Amino acid sequence: MNQVITLLKSHRSIRRFTDRPVDESLLHELIRAGQSAATSSHVQATTVIRVKDRANRARLAELAGNQDFIKECPEFLVFCADLKRVFDSCARAGVEVKRGLTEQLLIATVDTALFAQNVAVAAESEGLGICYIGGVRNNPQEISDILELPENVYPVFGFCIGYPAQQPEVKPRLPLSVILKEDRYDDSGDADAVVAFDATMRAYYQSRSSANKDSSWTRQMQVLFTSKSRPHMRAFLQQRGFEMK
Repeated sequence: MNQVITLLKSHRSIRRFTDRPVDESLLHELIRAGQSAATSSHVQATTVIRVKDRANRARLAELAGNQDFIKECPEFLVFCADLKRVFDSCARAGVEVKRGLTEQLLIATVDTALFAQNVAVAAESEGLGICYIGGVRNNPQEISDILELPENVYPVFGFCIGYPAQQPEVKPRLPLSVILKEDRYDDSGDADAVVAFDATMRAYYQSRSSANKDSSWTRQMQVLFTSKSRPHMRAFLQQRGFEMK
């Protein structure tokens, strides 16, 4: 197995960081690596906001679910899906574009996720740790106001970067047989595989070095999908110009 595959399979979310700063030139290289990700039709619908202001960091940490490591990590980025740039460019060329299409939202969001994952892999290859922060969507309007995001731009997730001050275990993933299908969607063996995976996850949560708990994958999904998860997002996106027509 080559080093890239080994690196990808060793990903952990890091929430405690040393005081060592991330060199400015390295950070720029990580963003350039992100830019090299696949992008639909070369739209490049991503903007990254580097949050340096400590007061803003503290407020973002609060709005994202009181996650203190947002304040403490050496670098905090907010990855934004951005269609303003392409709309502005078309307007300067005298072209009236169709706005608010669902496909445009998908393109911008997928572009942003691919960009960020390139940054994550590049960062981990340099010995850095990262943690995605979906909590920026808890209060997306307030966060958009802090970052002065214009119409047709929305925050997809935050992103902590720094040198790890912890070495958490790698979290197990679902069996390959559940994820990889051949020729058709055949889930005839999935139920038994998921039951076995629940046992694996329960053992992992009870034995890991921090934040032990009695839970499983299915139990976590029950909590997540029996309550409305961020029901405000549709109205927020529509207000930002992502009308989902």
